[in-house]
Amino acid sequence: MSTIAVLGAGKIGEALLSGLLHGGRSVDDLLFTERHPERAAELTARYGIAAVEIPEAAKRAEVLVVAVKPQDIEPLLEELAPLVGADSLIVSLCAGLPTSLYEQRLPPGVPVVRVMPNTPMLVGEAMSAISAGSHASARHLAVVTEMLACVGQVIEVPESQQDAVTALSGSGPAYFFYLVEAMIDAGILLGLPRTVAEKLIVQSAVGAAKMLAESDEHPVLLREAVTSPAGTTINAIRELEKHGVRAALLAAIEAARDRSVELGRAHE
Repeated sequence: MSTIAVLGAGKIGEALLSGLLHGGRSVDDLLFTERHPERAAELTARYGIAAVEIPEAAKRAEVLVVAVKPQDIEPLLEELAPLVGADSLIVSLCAGLPTSLYEQRLPPGVPVVRVMPNTPMLVGEAMSAISAGSHASARHLAVVTEMLACVGQVIEVPESQQDAVTALSGSGPAYFFYLVEAMIDAGILLGLPRTVAEKLIVQSAVGAAKMLAESDEHPVLLREAVTSPAGTTINAIRELEKHGVRAALLAAIEAARDRSVELGRAHE
């Protein structure tokens, strides 16, 4: 990798910059753009990375990471179009936006790699799925993989699966936070102080995630190991099934997938 510019320094953009620094990148090899001057000054003070305008970013950086909100993509691509060529690499972190959108708006031959990261990037534990556009080579994918490995794990998928990835892992942390929030409230309902309930559930979540990551066993087997005959857990599971929690989760993830598709179609 050479110089990297992050276009849009929101939470994900900042997390990537921070991860690259922790991964050994020099501040001299990093740039970012940010339309809010106060935010730009804050990040420069925090990390020592220069805030620049888009024309300078396009001129100085070989890798341009697009980290703006999907609804802000059109004016950004309009500004980028006369500034980039086949020697630039565009890395899109925008949910729902296909590589074909970039290829239609930018000059012919510009390589684009689509990425769906998630917010655990903020703590170096992201799950990022990457897909090559029609002009992106194995070398471009290797560059993006090396970059994202600084903030978590990386997997390559066909772009046709990216909307499903967005629904599953892109939005996935929110589902876990939602469940943890409900379980903390349950602890309070049962008479526990909020601080105690929170500590119990958060550490249980950390431990369960570690078991899933490090065990070769299927999640069903791990759950069954906690579920004794006629015990407390099976009674809880019965209530979850009675209330259709599994079906609701399936429907929720399908709805997220459908919204990702809509975001892409909005720019056709």
